[in-house]
Amino acid sequence: MERGGNGIGGDDEEAAVAPKRPQLRYHAVESQDHAVVQMTTMEPGSSAAAPRPTKPGTNLSIDPRMKMTSSNGHAVPNVSQSDSKLELFGFDSLVNILGLKSMAGEQPQATTSPRDGEDVGITIGCPKETEPKLGTMMGVFVPCLQNILGIIYYIRFTWIVGMGGIWQSLVLVAFCGACTFLTGLSLSAIATNGAMKGGGPYYLIGRALGPEVGISIGLCFFLGNAVAGAMYVLGAVETFLDAVPAAGFFQDATTVVGGTTVSTPSLHDLQIYGVVITILLCFIVFGGVKIINKVAPAFLVPVLFSILCIFIGVFSAPGSDAPKGVTGLNMTTLSDNWSSDYQPTNNAGVPDPKGSIYWDFNALLGLFFPAVTGIMAGSNRSASLKDTQRSIPVGTLNATLSTTGMYFISVFLFGALATRDELLTNRLLAATVAWPGPAVIYIGIILSTLGAALQSMTGAPRLLAAIANDDILPVLNCFKAYEGSEPHVATLFTSFICIACVVIGNLDLITPTITMFFLMCYAGVNLSCFLLDLLDAPSWRPRWKLHHWSLSLIGASQCIVIMFMISWTFTVVSLALASLIYYYVSLKGKAGDWGDGFKSAYFQLALRSLRSMGANQVHPKNWYPIPLIFCRPWGKLPENVPCHPKLADFANCMKKKGRGMSIFFSIIDGDYHESAEDAKTACHQLSAYIDYKRCEGVAEIIVARSMSDGFRSIVQIMGLGNLKPNIVVMRYPEIWRRENLTQIPSTFISIINDCIIANKAVVIVKGLDEWPNEYQRQYGTIDLYWIVRDGGLMLLLSQLLLTKESFESCKIQVFCIAEEDTEAEELKADVKKFLYDLRMQAEVIVVTMKSMEARTELNASAKKDPEEEHASAQHRIKAYLSEMKEAAQREGRPLMEGGRQVVVNEEKVEKFLYTMLKLNTTILKYSRMAVVVLVSLPPPPLNHPAYCYMEYMDLLVVNIPRMLIVRGYRRDVVTLFT
Repeated sequence: MERGGNGIGGDDEEAAVAPKRPQLRYHAVESQDHAVVQMTTMEPGSSAAAPRPTKPGTNLSIDPRMKMTSSNGHAVPNVSQSDSKLELFGFDSLVNILGLKSMAGEQPQATTSPRDGEDVGITIGCPKETEPKLGTMMGVFVPCLQNILGIIYYIRFTWIVGMGGIWQSLVLVAFCGACTFLTGLSLSAIATNGAMKGGGPYYLIGRALGPEVGISIGLCFFLGNAVAGAMYVLGAVETFLDAVPAAGFFQDATTVVGGTTVSTPSLHDLQIYGVVITILLCFIVFGGVKIINKVAPAFLVPVLFSILCIFIGVFSAPGSDAPKGVTGLNMTTLSDNWSSDYQPTNNAGVPDPKGSIYWDFNALLGLFFPAVTGIMAGSNRSASLKDTQRSIPVGTLNATLSTTGMYFISVFLFGALATRDELLTNRLLAATVAWPGPAVIYIGIILSTLGAALQSMTGAPRLLAAIANDDILPVLNCFKAYEGSEPHVATLFTSFICIACVVIGNLDLITPTITMFFLMCYAGVNLSCFLLDLLDAPSWRPRWKLHHWSLSLIGASQCIVIMFMISWTFTVVSLALASLIYYYVSLKGKAGDWGDGFKSAYFQLALRSLRSMGANQVHPKNWYPIPLIFCRPWGKLPENVPCHPKLADFANCMKKKGRGMSIFFSIIDGDYHESAEDAKTACHQLSAYIDYKRCEGVAEIIVARSMSDGFRSIVQIMGLGNLKPNIVVMRYPEIWRRENLTQIPSTFISIINDCIIANKAVVIVKGLDEWPNEYQRQYGTIDLYWIVRDGGLMLLLSQLLLTKESFESCKIQVFCIAEEDTEAEELKADVKKFLYDLRMQAEVIVVTMKSMEARTELNASAKKDPEEEHASAQHRIKAYLSEMKEAAQREGRPLMEGGRQVVVNEEKVEKFLYTMLKLNTTILKYSRMAVVVLVSLPPPPLNHPAYCYMEYMDLLVVNIPRMLIVRGYRRDVVTLFT
């Protein structure tokens, strides 16, 4: 191989033994950028091709100091002697870039090797400028904090403390906080197991549990985020109308509680303002992540300040203008509010003896849980993070712990601050007691809810776009957003969902729906981590060390328990929706090109099952046929047809209710090094054909010097343990004499002998072209000529045929051959008893040797006279043996055929021919109406010429349109016992 004058590898000896094939060379091409690396093909000994001009662009730069001139005048990189050895790998130093890019999931610019006569230019550009990535604080912690610190804390938390009491509120916060914390641990473990693209929890669940589960949970989580945006908008509007009642267009609703009149904003006002604000937020989201990141601190800082003002106001309460119910921090108040006091309320949450909504701990759980959600806000923006493996765990868990701690403290403070009536009726108690006045809290509440709504409306479209970009569901293609662009269509769709939920106008009716979707996503994250941790595949190496599979299992169980505690109805509806999406994706979706935990679980289960089976003999009760189907042994098929069409139909006939596995294989003649690519192409074609024929099986292609060598290899190595194929299925070589294929007899005998040595059963199909498909119903009998003991394989095959629609109208007849007439009745009784114990229904017919000797009339359907065929076979065998003897005498060697020594016993040859003649005439006499005949396969006589054996077989099958020639093996495949 010419190496361009680098002084390495120019040995003549090495060049002499090098294979003559196209070689690869790199030329440095002079251009304006001095940066183009072009790879061309050249034949050994040929002169270097002139470099082609390439388009100018941003390319990989080459240091001028590294250039030198080759002997042929071209400039090549002046690399060191050790580095130049990389030319052996064909891609030289480019392998570092192209290989690492492919491992990272990126598509390199050149993915295929150049073929003969092609010149392929490879240009490697510098990475294009991208938007600045976000860190832990602004990318994860702030979005999570904004989503968690929402409307529930400001206008519902005091009400929850009043309804459930302090101790149940503490249990509620601990229960919900533990759920999100455990989910955060699972999320951190999966997020630190490798590079993470956009899509957040969908990406994690989909890659762990498969695209079907990922999309079903991801779409539900998308709906949860969209509905959550509506919840936050309604909370902001409700706060605004409570703070400025004059801004309402309609009259407020009033409720009298204990002599006190409580007013709530009108539903129509909530709807009007909510729709307007949703549209405004939609315009902000359309501006992109840059604008959202700029306005996020403006939303968060007032929120944190308002919380600080609430705590200051709690410690300084009661003020001079405080309501009577605000007692300040008081142990008596704490004691009075320790226990729960559940009361019926109206739709606005105001206690009302005639109210239609009844509350308990489970209902409070559904109302409060959205206050701890939001832990996925950072992972939803994973594509915008600098370091997902660090930012997601640190930011998510810190936000979870901070808010949970704040909730714990707030339960005690609010429980000791005001009486129960004040807690239940004053929806804005936090604003009432805040320092220096309610206006600050109103602003904080509105900004916090709007900020949380903005985060939800930002994350939901990106989640939907990530699902669409995976190209699993074609129906979602309209929501795709290419790299560097904003998901405008998905944003618009999310806005429509938010507007529809805002029109409902009832906050308490919306929150349980959000809770179900979020809990379903959290359960999916925990189950993903549990599955990956339990399987512990080599690729499972998370950087986060604080997780354990038991914690993930507890987290998943807790999510499911919370779902059912909140509402059986909402849980069933949510799971039904996810199941429908899963079913739809299974039917209409494309296959994902990523590995998932289920596939790993299947692999582990298969390995465990295989180890449990071991290599011990399979009991007949557990025996399944595993056919090894020879697709193209002989017979001329078009090159684009990988397998005889009827072989797949026959393979399905050997399975009961589709259970079992088939292995389809073909042999390509030639050298493996030269035909490897052809074998891969043929394997893909055969796999596609198997799928098209709906036959459960796998495809294998073997490259060998000859058909015999290829079959001998595959029959030895195919399969593992007890999953090795146990039946070899092939077509009978009917064309060998018509096409004058003289090599077929020796190959045919070699295959049968290899099966006998390898202890494989054999089924040879004669009349394959006439084999019925699943829509061609057959009427008649299935006749078995049971001559030798085969472990019950022939009986089992006949029963399997009856399970198919095409043969279900047939009946089975079993023919047994008795040597004497006196044995006929006894043999018939024994076989009947045997079939009865096997639970097989069949008619038993005994044929004696005497009846076989009698001459029978030839039926009208017979195309050839068996007697004439017998005479012709005798004549051909005599001529063939004469030629063999003459050649042996002329060359002074023993009789040889196909490279092996043979022994000719003419008396045995005549005896075998006569036996086949009588068996054939007997079949024609009794099986005229048979749709298929099964007969035992005689083993090839030792050291007999292969040509003679083919003549025996031809005489056996003449005039029989459809026949299965069966040979069992040294194992029983049926049993009498339960």
